[in-house]
Amino acid sequence: MRFARSLIHRLWLPVALVAIWFLFSWLGLISPLLLPSPVDVVRSGFELLGNGELARHVAVSLTRVLQGFALAAVLGISLGAAIGLSPAFDKSVDWVLQTLKPIPPIGWFPLVVLWFGIGEVSKVFIIFLGAFFPILINVVDGIRQTDHRHVELARVHEIGWWRFLTWVIIPGSLPSTFTGLRIGMGFAWTCVVAAELIAAEAGIGYLIVDARQTFHPDVLLVGILTIGILGTVMDAGLRQLDRRLIRWKQPFRGGA
Repeated sequence: MRFARSLIHRLWLPVALVAIWFLFSWLGLISPLLLPSPVDVVRSGFELLGNGELARHVAVSLTRVLQGFALAAVLGISLGAAIGLSPAFDKSVDWVLQTLKPIPPIGWFPLVVLWFGIGEVSKVFIIFLGAFFPILINVVDGIRQTDHRHVELARVHEIGWWRFLTWVIIPGSLPSTFTGLRIGMGFAWTCVVAAELIAAEAGIGYLIVDARQTFHPDVLLVGILTIGILGTVMDAGLRQLDRRLIRWKQPFRGGA
């Protein structure tokens, strides 16, 4: 019964939205050129699955996202740890990072093309830029928000630096770090379409742009929904890893 209630809570809104969408399309209240019916979108999705096109585009985009996200995670966690643990290093890099942070990834397009050409490196770099700063900021905040009671207790017992890092700092910063990873993953998928504007020949972003140019809104929606589904699945994986590694964290669920 608990599983059934949970399933109902999760599915009632998307089912209701699809039902309203179908009803409006069936009544002719929405032009199929602007928003095709759910039936047409599902049909196009199965066609793309059947001929292997969707799988090919997903594989290309997924590879790019994982490469850009992995690079952002390694550099963001490493640099964030250095900033959070060293006030002197923080002062040295703060202005540079604060200046670069507001620049959207798409604003780097001209330089990226000049630096890396129009190959895979440029696309992965755009995705890296989108994921990097959310991870960096959350790692720094996680370290700085480590429970001061634990820090003082470690000082009282005069534990070594390595134990202080592994017993106090890392466990204390993990919740915020995972938040940064989840946000970074979301931004990585957001940047896929922008990254695949750079002379791409495959990828979900390419599929979306090509569908727009050839006036196939049903295929366009298949691409958009595919990004949403993939992003949701990968976020669920990070949340599951979060729960396994941070067992002591008891999230607020609401209610009295």
